[in-house]
Amino acid sequence: MTPPVVVTIAATDSGGGAGIAADLATFAALGVHGACVVTAVTAQDTGGVHAIHPVPHEVVAAQLDAVLDDLDPVAVKTGMLATPEVVRLVAERCADRILVVDPVLVATSGAVLASDAVRQAYRDALLPVATVATPNEDELVALGRPVSTNLLVTRGGDIPTTNDHGTGCTHSSALAAYLAHGLDLPTAAARADAFVAGQLRLGKDWTLGRGRGPVAHVHAIPTQGAPA
Repeated sequence: MTPPVVVTIAATDSGGGAGIAADLATFAALGVHGACVVTAVTAQDTGGVHAIHPVPHEVVAAQLDAVLDDLDPVAVKTGMLATPEVVRLVAERCADRILVVDPVLVATSGAVLASDAVRQAYRDALLPVATVATPNEDELVALGRPVSTNLLVTRGGDIPTTNDHGTGCTHSSALAAYLAHGLDLPTAAARADAFVAGQLRLGKDWTLGRGRGPVAHVHAIPTQGAPA
């Protein structure tokens, strides 16, 4: 059976824990085909975000046109959109699809990832057309606690681990994948919560990097077929 297509519109994470890396891994784990539109390239690791290079607007638009026109994704998931122009582009082109908005405004490390103009574009253009938005508590405050769309405020769990880099990306990607499979929003949200909790437990004792390690995006650690 042909899998549903979900596209992530987000930034890269050179450390592989968040952003497009987390989104595509989660999509694969949950049985959807992942496409991607790169909005920015970041220099990022488990310690934080060190540099951000936004992709030119016309290149972002060309990527989005290519995916929408050819692969016709069922669902769209957004991450860091980098500029107000890209926020409005997504609102204009993706309002007729399942649209999961993860308003990436503040990194786990505390780094501010969005300007006032970007936050205003979210409030004015993107949130009103979103199927659901998944801000964390800091992002909800940064957005002015909007009431114009469905909100699932992510607060983290009670799993004792510091390997939680990319939790928000993983959660919103899982939510988009389950919605693409046809689940209703309450069921998809519950499944996404359970998926993230399971992956946090799986990687809770990993030692990757010197800071907050990444969420485990695979179902299980391979035990067979690995090189000796």
